[in-house]
Amino acid sequence: MEIKIQSIHFDANEKLELFIQKKVEKLQKSYEDVQNVDVQLKVVKPATAMNKQASLSASVPGSTLFVEKTCDTFEEAVDLCVDSMKVQLTKFKEKQRSR
Repeated sequence: MEIKIQSIHFDANEKLELFIQKKVEKLQKSYEDVQNVDVQLKVVKPATAMNKQASLSASVPGSTLFVEKTCDTFEEAVDLCVDSMKVQLTKFKEKQRSR
């Protein structure tokens, strides 16, 4: 599984990138056939609360799954995205089995 992290309008530090890497790798447990995951981090309206946006796009055979969350911190946003993506991957896997 290939993980690509893109930070828009700011530079993500190494600590944040390692955190994302560690969290996203856990998606492999939900569904083994995840080919690549694109993570986009963006600061929306800089001087406000709830301004850190994270979006996850996972490519699986025959489809692309997408999740986007906005929170106070990037870590929290990525955490929620990964949890939400696990649910989507589980549903996708169940659909594949029923065919």
